[in-house]
Formats: sequence, structure tokens, C-alpha cells
Amino acid sequence: MTRTRFHLWGAVLAALLVLTMGGTALGSDHGENARLTDSGTAAVAAPTAGCGKALTLTSGTYTIQSNGKSRTFILRIPDGYDRNRAYRLVFGFHWLGGSATDVATGRTVETGTWAYYGLQRLANNSAVFVAPQGLNNGWANSGGEDVTLVDDILRRIEADLCVDTTQRFALGFSYGAAMSYSLACSRATVFRAVAVQSGGLLSGCSGGTQPIAYLGVHGLRDSVLGISGGRTLRDRFVRNNGCTAQNPPEPAQGSLTHRITTYSGCSAGYPVAWAAFDEGHIAAPQDGAGGDSGSRTWLPAEVWKFFTQFQTSTPSPGTATCRVTDTVSAWNSGLTANITLTNTGTNAINGWSLAFTLRGGQTITSGWNAGYSPAFGRVTATSVSHNASIAPGASVDIGYQATHTGDTASPDSYTLDGTVCAVTGVSRGDLEDQSRG
Repeated sequence: MTRTRFHLWGAVLAALLVLTMGGTALGSDHGENARLTDSGTAAVAAPTAGCGKALTLTSGTYTIQSNGKSRTFILRIPDGYDRNRAYRLVFGFHWLGGSATDVATGRTVETGTWAYYGLQRLANNSAVFVAPQGLNNGWANSGGEDVTLVDDILRRIEADLCVDTTQRFALGFSYGAAMSYSLACSRATVFRAVAVQSGGLLSGCSGGTQPIAYLGVHGLRDSVLGISGGRTLRDRFVRNNGCTAQNPPEPAQGSLTHRITTYSGCSAGYPVAWAAFDEGHIAAPQDGAGGDSGSRTWLPAEVWKFFTQFQTSTPSPGTATCRVTDTVSAWNSGLTANITLTNTGTNAINGWSLAFTLRGGQTITSGWNAGYSPAFGRVTATSVSHNASIAPGASVDIGYQATHTGDTASPDSYTLDGTVCAVTGVSRGDLEDQSRG
């Protein structure tokens, strides 16, 4: 893509910003996704309902009803797709005036080479890629409708494809970066990491208090979405992730180089990295020359390294130990789950999050004694004021009501603040009372 094309819509995006806003090397790629056993389980992957199913979705463009509107997305499935392997899932969001096709093909910079911001070729068929289409070629996210679109796309894809729900990622440039940032705020327990490339606070930040692995990228001479705004976005997750605050070194203006800093002190499993480069508002910066380059840009490799450093289903375990008992009562179209969470460690737990993956087709409609987000897939139940503290040997009782499409079993595993809990007395949710509901 020429710099001219980006700048044509840059002025419009700058106006939106005014209205809305009122180094160290990164980790290396450790290999392919976890392969499932014959029984459909995996040591590190949290697989979706689509695992083991015959493939019905194919690479191409799909229409989906979301929030009462017809929306579209482009899906790219790996060559040689294996229904018993849980794949990474990567969302790529386009910029203002761009399109899902631009992201999926890479045609605005270098066709093929820059597909999905250059990550498709680096993935080497180890990931499923999605390029959603924004309304009016942007991501205003009015009333949260674009976040809802992502939820709906996830539901559609993961019901059919084998995806590791602990390996979901999002990235984008400019307005697409703003949308990725919005997901970091509102879906921190759904996505493992985001890469926010030259973004601003344009798509909102509902929530924004939970940690998520965060890579921020910005040009020193960005005249559309200034680097100061990018630093502000970054610093939210420096705080959320418990990192040590600092002013990362940045390259000198005129150097046409980049510098990457990985923050120290971050909570285990929640790194923050900052990549500053000497250029303007461009998507594929290169060292030693101005403008975009699909083949010479350093950025895709750094994003891919950041994403692929996460090889386990949860962040590194903390100090808590725990036990979960889950009893399910089900009827023809619904179920209730009553969960007892016990602190089996020697230290009190103060504020907790219990993560688990619902069976395919299950959707939470209400809950008690905890906050639940999102309503399907990989869910996190978060403590409320009256049960935030659990003394050693003590328990709390929580639960939820959900709809289902036939599979009423309990989740296979539960993770408390990064530590896998022992599971006892779990009911597999036989249809106990067909007269209910």
C-alpha cells in the first residue's frame, strides 16, 4: 500500500479521534498447536465443540446475523485441516476505509505476503484466521455491537471447527487496532493476547480492568493517531497486568529504526511489550526506509512471536490450590449448575476468578454469587463483594442457569487464578427432569 492511500482516510480518522477520546527481544515460537488424544482431550488445549467433527465450514466469506443486522466475515482454514487438532484463532480487523478483503489478501501492501497483517504465512497452517467486516468500513462499536459480532462469530466458528479457546488472538491497524483494544477491555478472559498497531480509543473500552497480554505498536511521527495516545492505551494494561511502570526507550526521530521493550514485573502469563518505530501512521514499517513493505517489515514476525509464546492453556500457576464440585440439573432445553469452590491451600484467597469452558451449545442466561463473562465458550466467574475472600479450608457456593442444545455435561476442568483445581463429584448432567422448562 502506498502511504498516500493510508493518508486519504487518515484525516477522517483524526477527526473521529477528537470526538471519541474527549529493546528487549520477544519470546520465540515453540512449535505447533497441541494435538488432541483419541478421547478428544488435550493436556494443554481447551478444545471447542467442533473438535472431532467432520468439516463443514470452508475458507471463504460468510454472512451472519448479529444484533439484528447482516454482517460478514472472511474465514481462512489451514490447509490440511485436522479435526483432532486444536488450532489457534486469530482475528484481524481492518482500518477505516479498509475491508475484510484487504486484510485477508494483504493486497494493499503486498498480496499474499501481507495477508492477515503478514501472520498467515508465518503461521504455516497452524492457525484459523478471521477477518470481520466493519459497518461503514469502520469499528464505531455503537452500543457494543461490534463486540457482539465477535461473540457471534466465535460461536459460529467454534461450533464447527477445532479451536483452542485459550489461544485466541486479535490484532489490527488504526481503527482495527482500536477494535482490538476494545476486545482487550471487554473480552480479556476470551482472548489470550492482542496487538494494537497505531491505535486510539475509538471503539470504546467497556470494562478495561482485567489483565490480558498486550503488545502496543506505534510510530513516533504518527500525525493521525498520535503516539501519546498509544502510550496511554498501553499504560492501562501496564497497570492491569501488574507490570513495573517505566518510560520505554524509543528510537530517535530520523533514524528509521524501531525499538521493542518487554516490561518487567508483570503478572505471570500477562506480559506487556511496546514497539516504537520512527515513521508515521503506517501499517507495515521497515527499518532503513520509509513507507510500507510487506517483505521488509519487521512487525509481523514480532507480533507472531508475541502470540506464540503462549503454549499452555492458562498463565503460569499461582500459589492457590482449590477443589471444585459441580452438580448439574438439566431438562429439555436448559440446565442449572451449582458449583462449590473450596480453598484447599494454606493461604486466604482475596478476590478470585474461576475459569472454565462450557460445552458446545451451552449459553449462560443468569447466575448467582459471581459475575459471569462471556455467556458461552471460555467463561470466567468473578467473585463479588460478599464472597471475595475464601479462608483456607472454606468454600463458596456459586452457580448459573444456561440453555443447551443437547450436551448438558459439566466443564472438564476449572482454573482458579491460573491454578488448575481438583474436580470431585461433578455431575454430567443427564436429562433429569424432562417436565421442566
